Amino acid sequence: MHDPTAWLENGDHLTREEFERRYQAMPRQKKAELVEGIVYTASPLRYRHHARPHSQIMTWLGYYAAALPAVEVADNATLRLDATNEVQPDALMRIDERAGGQSRMTEDDYLAGPPELIVEVASSSASYDRHQKMRVYCRNGVAEYVLWQVEDQRLDWFFLTDGRYLSLDADQNGTLKSQVFPGLWLNVSSLLEMEMQDVLATAATGLKTPEHNAFKDQLAARL
Repeated sequence: MHDPTAWLENGDHLTREEFERRYQAMPRQKKAELVEGIVYTASPLRYRHHARPHSQIMTWLGYYAAALPAVEVADNATLRLDATNEVQPDALMRIDERAGGQSRMTEDDYLAGPPELIVEVASSSASYDRHQKMRVYCRNGVAEYVLWQVEDQRLDWFFLTDGRYLSLDADQNGTLKSQVFPGLWLNVSSLLEMEMQDVLATAATGLKTPEHNAFKDQLAARL
């Protein structure tokens, strides 16, 4: 019989340690996050509004990471940020700590500290991904944050500077270019239209730039 005190409920106010204890005691729990000390449990995920867009993000990031040493992509990894925040971003990309990355692997196989890039797929700008979680990511030093608001047909890419997020501007071709991962390019209109061949064509162009090649050499030299 389950101990009722071990259940996780939306709106619970918990420490990270208590959150983990209850999460581990609920093996049927699909997804839960602790954001600013408050528990959020996931609703069933819709196909067009989350599952498919999520898969496109993973394809784009995986294509980039496959070309580099010491760059890793993760899907829904538990991320320990601070005493009141333990989240599961839809996608993240990190630089291995041996190559100078900000995050690190813990002894119990979790990720701690801010990865260089987080991507969330949200229904709209009303989502807590656009508000509470964005503030948490900013405060904890996540260098870049991409938020795809599917119902709004909008994608925003934020970069951290002087302790706050600023919006990254697209170039004349509508391409967003990472400031942390040289050569990580995104054709926004193609992604919003689910035209993945065009998304990957733009990504391939980014991988051919001198900046990307120099970044690749820098990472290899650190290992």
